[in-house]
Amino acid sequence: MPTRSQTQRHSLLALGILVILATKTLANAPSTNDADQAADTRAPAAAPALPPLRWGGDSMGGAPYIFENEQRQLVGFELELAEYLAQQLGRRAEFVQWEWEMLPYILDRGTVDLVLNGYEWSEERQRHMESTIPYYVYKLELLVHKKNNSIQSWDDLRPATGQAKPRVGVLQGSAAERYVRERFGDSVTVMPYAEVLLVMGLVEQGRLDATIQDVPVVAYYRHEHRDLRSVGQPQAPGYYVGFLRSGDQQLLEKINEALLAAMNDGTLRRIYSKYGMWNEDQLQLAEIAKHWPPELPPPASRWANLPYYATKLCRATAITIALSFAAMPFAILLGLAVAVGRLYGPRSIRTLCETYVEILRGTPLLLQLYVLYYAAPQLTGISPPEFLTGILALAINYSAYEAENYRAGLLAVPRGQMEAALALGLSTRTALLRIIVPQAVRIVIPPVTNDFIALFKDTSIVSMISVTELTAEYRALTVSHIGLMYEFALLTAILYMAMSYPLSILARKLEMQFKKTA
Repeated sequence: MPTRSQTQRHSLLALGILVILATKTLANAPSTNDADQAADTRAPAAAPALPPLRWGGDSMGGAPYIFENEQRQLVGFELELAEYLAQQLGRRAEFVQWEWEMLPYILDRGTVDLVLNGYEWSEERQRHMESTIPYYVYKLELLVHKKNNSIQSWDDLRPATGQAKPRVGVLQGSAAERYVRERFGDSVTVMPYAEVLLVMGLVEQGRLDATIQDVPVVAYYRHEHRDLRSVGQPQAPGYYVGFLRSGDQQLLEKINEALLAAMNDGTLRRIYSKYGMWNEDQLQLAEIAKHWPPELPPPASRWANLPYYATKLCRATAITIALSFAAMPFAILLGLAVAVGRLYGPRSIRTLCETYVEILRGTPLLLQLYVLYYAAPQLTGISPPEFLTGILALAINYSAYEAENYRAGLLAVPRGQMEAALALGLSTRTALLRIIVPQAVRIVIPPVTNDFIALFKDTSIVSMISVTELTAEYRALTVSHIGLMYEFALLTAILYMAMSYPLSILARKLEMQFKKTA
């Protein structure tokens, strides 16, 4: 058995050998740089991945452009086209959902690289964005109900003297809207809507006389709207193009090359045939691409037509004022009645009033508007005009908030005043009308005024049923005149201030007057 000192010596010897071996191993090991160099000789470094091709569109616009199928998957001919373009560029397609009218503006701020959503080429858009070569030749088709015998051609949209103007539904901000306004002027009543399918449904219901739609839309939805028929030959050919930021020439050239490849290898025909939208007009695309883009005339002065646009905004302001001043009194009266019923009515009335308030406050105004305009006529058979429907929707919605304002005002009146009135022999109704309600009205002037001012802005919701008020006119102008967005925004803001500020001054004066007489 070894002694303790021998054991220690053996341990030190073994430790020394391990240190020597470790030092030798480290000395012979390649350095990090050497390892990197060795790796470089074995395989080339991977190229950095290209960023995705971000393209903007609005899937709410419907088929056949971009839409959800029954499996809730995004499909559409432009979706497939975007994926093809991205593949040709060696990139991944990334769809960015945005509202259709605002797509050029998110392009300008860099949110997307490409706008691809049935955007028609126009001189105005070409001046502010780069356009690809056309990828589809579209025309406009006139649709009427099968039982409509008064419109047999496009010329029938000009009625004879004494006949009512045809009501023609179009998509807001589309080439169809511009075409019908330019060609027929005041001969027709143009009804711009935000949803294509809703417009076609209104023609089927007989609430519109006709609608003008792009040929791809008609081709895709013809089987779903069998009660509609086409009139005359499609008119006003135009081009769908993609739009890029001004100056983005490198990407533009690559996308144009990819589009030409799609024309030549049959990809476009395959995609369009899948959605029932291929026709002989598309055979022109390759020839059109040789002379693209068209030469633009010299631009007009930036301020030349501004007075005309200001006049249009002022006319729309008159619609906003009319909606507000018609809806708010009705909302106040109805809200006051609901507040009184909720506080002083029998249990059944109180429950009914409370349910009324909670339903209206808990659901969006847009939903309520749709129920009144689309669902209610189908149930009742009564179709009030769009303007009246807008007034009713605004008044009913705001009545719930006014009911809460007046309920707070009624509760702020001391209970002893009602008890004293009843003790003097007054009925509850007389006490409310002569003593309680007048005091509550004075108390709630500030919140009611705030609601009135808010109502001026909420009238914009009625543009969804083709009532062109101030915000709707502003949006329509910005869609067709991209370069004047800031001027239109400033004019619109000034007009809204001109409507609301005097009301604020009047409310303050009334409040001070009531304080003096109190």
